[in-house]
Formats: sequence, C-alpha cells, structure tokens
Amino acid sequence: MQKIERYTIWNNKGGVGKSTITFHVATRYAERNPDTKVLVIDLCPQSNSSMMMLGGGTVGETHVLNLCVLPTPRTVVGYMSTVIANGPGAGLPHPLSYMVSLSSVNSNMPPNLDLLCGDANLEPMSPAITAAANAAALTPTVQPWKWVHLIFRQLVDSYAQCFPGHDVTVFIDTNPSFSIYTELAISAGDKLIVPVNADDSSRVATNALFILLHGQTPPHPIYGAWTYASNATKYNLSIPQIHAVVGNRLTQHLGAATAFSALSDATANTLYQAYQANPVRFTHRKYLASTLEEFRSSFTVALRDFNTAGVVSAHLGLPLSRLTGGHYYIHGDRVQINNDRVEECSRAVDDLVSML
Repeated sequence: MQKIERYTIWNNKGGVGKSTITFHVATRYAERNPDTKVLVIDLCPQSNSSMMMLGGGTVGETHVLNLCVLPTPRTVVGYMSTVIANGPGAGLPHPLSYMVSLSSVNSNMPPNLDLLCGDANLEPMSPAITAAANAAALTPTVQPWKWVHLIFRQLVDSYAQCFPGHDVTVFIDTNPSFSIYTELAISAGDKLIVPVNADDSSRVATNALFILLHGQTPPHPIYGAWTYASNATKYNLSIPQIHAVVGNRLTQHLGAATAFSALSDATANTLYQAYQANPVRFTHRKYLASTLEEFRSSFTVALRDFNTAGVVSAHLGLPLSRLTGGHYYIHGDRVQINNDRVEECSRAVDDLVSML
C-alpha cells in the first residue's frame, strides 16, 4: 500500500533557516530513499529553497524567474490560480504540468526529487486567495474556506496518484508570517519540522506557534472566531503535529554538547512544557518522554556549523554528499571549507533524516 508522508517546515520566526533546512533534508532524504518520490512545495514568496535546488545563486534565481513568467507559471501560483479560477468541484489540473523534475535542470539533484517552484507573486495574489476562502457558500456542499485551504493537500494526493508504485514524501517550505498561503502550507502537512535558534525570540515564537495553530485559551472575545485555529476546528481540518525541532545556527565553533545546552536554554523547556500539557500536539514515539533530557533526545536535532558547509552547499545547489573541502567564492567572498566540517554537517542532516 502506498505511503504518503507530509512535512511542513515552519516557525513563525524569520531567519531560522527554513529554506536551507528544506534544501538539505529533501535532497538527503531523496538520496537515501531512491525508490520514494520526493516532492518539495515552496510556499515562501522569497523562493529561496527553489533557487537552491535549481542550481543555487544567480543560476537558480534565473530558473525561478523563467518558471514564473511562463503564460501559465510552473509554480505554486500557476497551480493555485488555475484551481481557484476553475472553482470548487472542478477537476484538478494535472500536477506534473506545474512541476520540475530537478535533475533535468540541476544534474546534482537526485532523480527522484521534484519541485513545485516558489513564486514572488504569492504576495500580490494573497488578497485573491483570501477572498476565495471567505466567499459565501452558494450551496450546502461547498465550503469555500475549507476548499481553498486544502488546495495543496489535494495536490499531494493528485501527485501521489501519478506514481502508484512508489511511496511519496513531501516537504513544504514556508514563510514565517502566518499569511493565507502559510495557512495553506500548514493545512497540507501532517508533521511539522520546527527550526529554532538559541535565543529568547525563538522561545517567544514557540509560544506563539501553539497559539496560531491551536488557538488562545480563553479565545479573544472579538477576533477568536476569525482565527485559523477556530476555522480549522469548524471545518474539521487536522492540525499537523510537531515531529522534529531543529536547533539551527546554534554555534559554529563549540561542541555538540554546548549546542544542545544552548537549545535547551532557549526553547527546549518551553517545548517540553507544551509536550507535557498536550502530548497529542507532538507525533507519537515508542515511549512518552518523562524528562527534559528524554524529550530532547526524542524530538530535537542540533545542526552545528550550518553557517559554513551547509550554507555553501545550498548556495551552490550542491547536496552535502557532493561537496568537498576547498575554497569557494560566495557573493565575491572567498570561503574555505574543510572536509571535517562537511562530514560534521552531513552527520547532522543524516540525524534529522533518520527521524523522519
């Protein structure tokens, strides 16, 4: 029986490395699971993960722009525009018509990895998406809010039908702001990969994450009924569970133990308290974590030195498995990478992939 896994990479804090993590986890997962079809959906207007996968740097940027300016863009905007224009109840467009087989553009990418490219027009399109979601229901069977929010979830189902002999794993990159297209990304996923930094703002953002997904207690007397959490409950949409917490950019020079300590100081205790209060908001493990250390062991991964080898790899559109030590020019700056750092970064990404 075909298995479909859906991961959304999201935190409502900017600068935590969502796109870089998406690049690395998707490429490495595809390398380690060659019989699985792997799809990246880039629902961030900045399209950084798309640029990385399409070759990195200006090469990747040019490919993204070329996909965006087609008469029917082969992007998230092209697909979503077609679905909304056709209206609820219409047949879905063929998903592969909007996607890119990445190895056909970037020979460094695994052959089983596909992309639904990001598009800067998500921003100007967002009022139209919101209007479609908030439209009056013309018949009892049509629920516009639910229909719009499930566009990309149904896309994944449609994509999987194209490959009945293969399991499918999907990674969805997001924007930190909780905009309408971020709501669609959340609704398309079953499991959350949550990148965090070792700082107080990440701790605060973690609290906000739960409020955005599950609502405030008690709800706001005026705005409470308008929230995503309220509508998700009303229309019986499942909220994705936290599956992995990724400590990114914790340290470039300190050891792994110090990195985990920094993660614990900043956010792990807040997450553990949330886990104790509502374990159903986290994915199931073989045993229920009863201490902070058990929680960290089960749910967290530290990506040490991701500002060097990992970022150079992503900038070049080159998986870590193909990156070798040496000197590289990044935006005119000469950067030296040694093989130990590459191997260290690769092990960290493998630790994350092993959790999936």
